[in-house]
Amino acid sequence: MGETLTEEHADNRQNKLQLLRERGIDPYGERFDGAQPIGEIVEGFDEETEQRGRAAGRMMTLRDFGKAAFADLRDWTGKIQVYFKKNVLGEKFELFRLLDLGDWIGVEGAVAKTRTGEITIFADDLCLLSKSLLPPPEKWHGLRDVETRYRQRYVDLFANPDVMKKFVDRTRIIRSIRRHLDERGFLEVETPMMQSIPGGAAARPFITHHNALHMDLYLRVSPELFLKRLLVGGMERVYEINRNFRNEGISTRHNPEFTMLEVYQAYADYHVMMDLTEGVFVAACRALHGGTKVTFDDKEIDLTPPWPRRRYGELLAEHAGVNLEDHEGILAKARQLGLDTEGHPHVVADRLFEECVQRKLQQPIFVLDYPVALCPLTHLTEDDPSLAARFELFVAGMEMANAYTELNDPLDQEKRFRAQVEQEKGEVRCVDEDFVTALKYGMPPAGGLGIGIDRLVMILTDSPSIREVILFPLLRPETAEEI
Repeated sequence: MGETLTEEHADNRQNKLQLLRERGIDPYGERFDGAQPIGEIVEGFDEETEQRGRAAGRMMTLRDFGKAAFADLRDWTGKIQVYFKKNVLGEKFELFRLLDLGDWIGVEGAVAKTRTGEITIFADDLCLLSKSLLPPPEKWHGLRDVETRYRQRYVDLFANPDVMKKFVDRTRIIRSIRRHLDERGFLEVETPMMQSIPGGAAARPFITHHNALHMDLYLRVSPELFLKRLLVGGMERVYEINRNFRNEGISTRHNPEFTMLEVYQAYADYHVMMDLTEGVFVAACRALHGGTKVTFDDKEIDLTPPWPRRRYGELLAEHAGVNLEDHEGILAKARQLGLDTEGHPHVVADRLFEECVQRKLQQPIFVLDYPVALCPLTHLTEDDPSLAARFELFVAGMEMANAYTELNDPLDQEKRFRAQVEQEKGEVRCVDEDFVTALKYGMPPAGGLGIGIDRLVMILTDSPSIREVILFPLLRPETAEEI
């Protein structure tokens, strides 16, 4: 069993540390070459063949019988049982006696099954790689308190194997996205995370200060305007898997620091971006699950393309009973539901959409053609100049992606920027004159796409909270009483 942390336990571990040093054993410095991943040892085991295993990891359980003992050794690929016997280890058995749960060790020996059928390394060599001065969580309950799990993710990872798997899966998802885009001729780039003008999204930025230049800077809310500058420069297909920062609320679906994929393709439009979005999601799902269906929140989500495509105004009329052209009706409905009615009526309509429509969109669906007031960076639709050629993808009631046919008319863009600044007085907002200048040199027609990586990982790993898929989510400081 795991230990409960007491002064006695802490002193006992400190005493063992001192004994190790007195015996000339470095408790934190020994190199251990040639260790095999434990998962590979277990998967490659063959009863018909004599095998040896050399493994390193953390000792998670111990069953001591005096002159012999069994322990579970875990690395990030799995766990294996290790058998220690005094007459085999000789002097090294005295080292074993100074081990505690949580210690990092290296072992080597024959690999065979015990009488109970468990694959085991019968250790004939042992070395200590790192002494743990704090015990792991209690064996059967692990680390379960949610707040503690997030604050001490380093414990969460080794105490809860499913958490380790989730973050390995996150890496596999991102790798599949890169592969999918690279195979289609996209170039991965990097753009500034500190910007002199916060742009690309209507969000409140974090402000910092550069001492040498005596100027305020903003952590980026989006890389959009820099990526579109690259289109002007002639980079026709670019993407960035980026960290964005928005000084806004925290919830199960929002973290102030989050990961986005942004993609821009010259000579494309938002219809091309729909096809690309389906491809990215399917590639990630197949990489993780081998198919296009996944369970999230006890519901089966079917990602098999093509996905339905519905107009924003149609869904709003269907579920909220309001027409985009009926501004008074929009405000009346919002007041009826107790929603904020400040701002342009179409901004209020978007609050209605979130309240009345969004949660009902469980299976993947593209919502198209938003009011222009909501889309200052978007080309207009061909059949209706009051609508922007934009889509949002919803899955499981969450917005998962946002895409445009990009606006590349510099005069129209400048006009919309100035209208946005006027509309959002009091916010940190100004016209990005350099971006307008870039557009005046000519940007090709293009489609642009943003996908929330954290939310995609939530869906594909069946995680109800965004903090479950971010290694170190932002948390309130611990109070003195908690500490």
